[in-house]
Amino acid sequence: MIERKLKSLINSRLFKGKAIILVGARQVGKTTLLKELTNNMNDILWLNGDDIATRTLLQDVSVEKFRSLLGQHKIFVVDEAQRIENIGLKMKLITDQIPEVQLILTGSSSFDLANRINEPLTGRKWEYTLFPLSFAEMSNHTSVFDEIKHLPLRLVFGYYPDVVTNPGDEQEVLKQITESYLYKDILEWERIKKSDKLVKLLQSLAFQVGSEVSLNELGRQVDLDKNTVEKYIVLLEQTQIIFRLTSLSRNLRNELKTSRKIYFYDNGIRNALINNFNDLSMRNDIGALWENWMISEFVKKRHYDRKFVNRYFWRTAQQQEIDYIEESDGIFTAYEFKWNPQKKAKISQTFLKAYPNTEIVTVNRDNFYTLLV
Repeated sequence: MIERKLKSLINSRLFKGKAIILVGARQVGKTTLLKELTNNMNDILWLNGDDIATRTLLQDVSVEKFRSLLGQHKIFVVDEAQRIENIGLKMKLITDQIPEVQLILTGSSSFDLANRINEPLTGRKWEYTLFPLSFAEMSNHTSVFDEIKHLPLRLVFGYYPDVVTNPGDEQEVLKQITESYLYKDILEWERIKKSDKLVKLLQSLAFQVGSEVSLNELGRQVDLDKNTVEKYIVLLEQTQIIFRLTSLSRNLRNELKTSRKIYFYDNGIRNALINNFNDLSMRNDIGALWENWMISEFVKKRHYDRKFVNRYFWRTAQQQEIDYIEESDGIFTAYEFKWNPQKKAKISQTFLKAYPNTEIVTVNRDNFYTLLV
């Protein structure tokens, strides 16, 4: 069993008077993590929101009905809880009226998407995101050396648990994930009938990883208006498929102020969308793969380490740029990603003058692991 970074953190929050919310894309291992966490506990009631019988059971509830339902159980898990109508208000009854029961909810998308959790449970929850496996988790499972050796595979096939644990079947597993799970919540909640447009939008984003994206240009490519493109991108963010970086703009008149880049949480999903699983030696997008993989790994590490940062990229109208910037407590760290260790990063003097106390880090395949373990 691959130990997940969130296991000990969630374990430390049990029976502290708050609900635990675990969100993450489908198939990243939420249920597996909770089953491992509660493996030696016998007093658990476990329901699944994907099951229509569960949704019917929780359609009309009261404190008395919950007490009867829970009986002697001390832990109440609702998997895929976002599928249950008014789940936040219903779970508030438990946190307020039955505080001795530990409530755990999982969701395959942000609960904001269904507007069903946040307000009712404000101040009553700990919320965490589970991502696909990380370099650090796999290094702890085997060794740093072994995971460095597998880097070419990870850049192409990514870190979904079923992908990692089924070597040789990576393409088939990724095909199943992208065809059966990836858009399920979006299509159901938003009643999107033009799913082909959603797929085309994701494919366009996949080809533009590491580049600035234009909503107008994306709209022309997939035959959607700008507002619909923006709506779909927000939904794809909330279902943990993609995330965006905005441009840093504090000091200079010629800094780009409204630009954005979009990345995928998993390289394998990105490559599955464009059906390109070629070996690194046969690709012309290694720079984009490397940048996407590193930034997604930084996102995972910061979340699991509970280090909260602002994330940006930087570019001017003259095409001066920095790949990735983190801001923590007012301090900037700028990262340049170079797959080839022999290729030197050229740091803009304009940037250094505008942000003089910034730490500059060049990341290549020879030193990356020191930043991730």
